[in-house]
Amino acid sequence: MKMAVVAHGGAGPGPERQKNLQRAVDVASKLLLSGASATEAAVEACVILEDDPVFNAGTGGVFRNDGSVLLDASIQTSDGRVGFVIAMSDTPNPIRVAKDLLDEPINGLTGPGARVWADHRGHTKEKVEGRPPMEGDGDTVGVIVRDSSGSMACATSTGGCSHRPPGRVGDVPLPGSGFWVNEALAVAATGEGEEITRALLSFRVSSKAGSPECTSLIDALKWGLDNLISDKASVGLIAIGREGPGIGLSNTVMPWASWIED
Repeated sequence: MKMAVVAHGGAGPGPERQKNLQRAVDVASKLLLSGASATEAAVEACVILEDDPVFNAGTGGVFRNDGSVLLDASIQTSDGRVGFVIAMSDTPNPIRVAKDLLDEPINGLTGPGARVWADHRGHTKEKVEGRPPMEGDGDTVGVIVRDSSGSMACATSTGGCSHRPPGRVGDVPLPGSGFWVNEALAVAATGEGEEITRALLSFRVSSKAGSPECTSLIDALKWGLDNLISDKASVGLIAIGREGPGIGLSNTVMPWASWIED
């Protein structure tokens, strides 16, 4: 099984973020080649993107309408585990907290309770720099990885949409909406969270990819964007199947980068 990585920088931003994404993909590929699991590689690549202020995740998370910086993150693995956190404050790398939920009896945590749980497990607590809301920013960063055993993991992280209230929840932490992983493939969405959530986009695309009438993974992504998403909405998808490279598709500009083992 060839190892592979694919990452996106949000629906809407231009190709100038390609180099930033490539750095994260390079980190993931080196980890895989050194024997790391899909989960480890996906998380560490996502941390690179959370630490990069050009992305709306972690350090670069946009201010909510009240000036707060509240971050969401999620991870799911092909063996059925999932972890997600919603509206975390003072957490530069929420994806690390989400990862720690993979082996817990609970799947998700939100708000102050998520931060308390993270404190008990020694996760870094510090004020997140954040940035003012900006028009046209992408909502999400995401990384999908397949390791040498064929196991897959999808990690996503976001600061949320600009010009939204502090309680707003988008697609990123919602299984089936912003992400979905099973034994056959992994899908991550980015863009207008409400549109993605209403469509249950990632799950329905993965179901389509497994149907007899769908001939390829790229056909499933195209079907999802053409049939489940409004023409007026800015949405993109990345995916990796059991075999083949990682792919990306968007109805708008979406920077993405990938790697596959030689």
